[in-house]
Amino acid sequence: MRGLSLHMPVAATKNKARGSQGQFPLTQNVTVVEGGTANLTCRVDQNDNTSLQWSNPAQQTLYFDDKKALRDNRIELVRASWHELSISVSDVSLSDEGQYTCSLFTMPVKTSKAFLTVLGVPEKPQITGFTSPVMEGERMQLTCKTSGSKPAADIRWFKNDKEVKDVKYLKEEDANRKTFTVSSTLDFLADRNDDGAVVSCRVDHESLNSTPQIAMQVLEIHYTPLVKIISSNSWPEEGQSIILTCESKGKPVPEPVLWTKDGGELPDPERMVVNGRVLSISFLNKTDNGTYRCEAKNPIGRNSTEYVLIVHDVFNTLLPTTVIPSLTTATVTTTVALTTSTTTSATAISTRDPNALAGQTGPDHALIGGIVAVVVFVTLCSIILLGRYLARHKGTYLTNEAKGAEDAPDADTAIINAEGSQVNAEEKKEYFI
Repeated sequence: MRGLSLHMPVAATKNKARGSQGQFPLTQNVTVVEGGTANLTCRVDQNDNTSLQWSNPAQQTLYFDDKKALRDNRIELVRASWHELSISVSDVSLSDEGQYTCSLFTMPVKTSKAFLTVLGVPEKPQITGFTSPVMEGERMQLTCKTSGSKPAADIRWFKNDKEVKDVKYLKEEDANRKTFTVSSTLDFLADRNDDGAVVSCRVDHESLNSTPQIAMQVLEIHYTPLVKIISSNSWPEEGQSIILTCESKGKPVPEPVLWTKDGGELPDPERMVVNGRVLSISFLNKTDNGTYRCEAKNPIGRNSTEYVLIVHDVFNTLLPTTVIPSLTTATVTTTVALTTSTTTSATAISTRDPNALAGQTGPDHALIGGIVAVVVFVTLCSIILLGRYLARHKGTYLTNEAKGAEDAPDADTAIINAEGSQVNAEEKKEYFI
């Protein structure tokens, strides 16, 4: 950014001359970046052929009208007239800073002061204190440092474009007693979430013209594996299959995982197949119930997680057949069966707890109500049929009793007489040829 000149207009220093109103020099303060070019201008609104002169902070004459007085190749004449004297100072250094004087040689001499401010450009910042890799949980102290700024530069920290506020700031004066060295320290505990994060240190200074200098450091954090088991079947039933996937994330990358069941090896290698991080179990049965453990490890450490497998019965319910005992002339048989396919919809599966006990499904009230209605209907029909049967047999008995009761002294004799009458009636049958 060297070569940039910043002009900051201020009220010119005015010295009133006796007897000549408006005949006095006007100047402006100037701010320039170290290495840039400073332009010093002195104007007079009303001048009656009076000479103008520029002098430096050491009161050495630089230019008298258009005549160069100081042998310095950095100082050049820009414009010289009765109303203006302008000069330029190139490759400005910090030692050029100070108060410059423009003089108008009237009686008495009138002067105006212009202060030249030289900005020290901060050096490119550097981040120190990082050693790669860093173990999770260790304390990290990163220091950002820059020198040569005037005035002192400002340092800000960012982590993935998010500013970090809790930092330490230190400012020291350089040996030349003009510029400053500033440093800032970022202190935090290493976390696995910081792995791959970009930490940046930004230096802001007015000499940088809104373009800050930035130093960056990518963090590398090593940590133990994080393990998780994902099941393909949330409600496993007998005869079905299940796939258990062991997801492990760590740095360095974990080694192949280890599968165990109830603290030992897998009991049935033919049905329990391990392929990398995946455990597949086919033709599930009750013996597969148990706790399955997945363990992953890397050079930092090891970690594991468990999955409890409960194999449920096939959801198939058959209600018993209800048969009404047959009476003399009627037999009623009712059969009610309920069969549910072993294939369960995705919606039903998603609502079941894979670790819940079997048989905890809620009753179907509509089904139970229907069965009760059928049983009541069959019972009423049986009662009606039984009543009709009894009524018919009672009428037959009364008729027979009446036929033999006309001449009999008691009921038993009447029944015997009735049977005899039937025999005689058969004997009295006539046959025609």
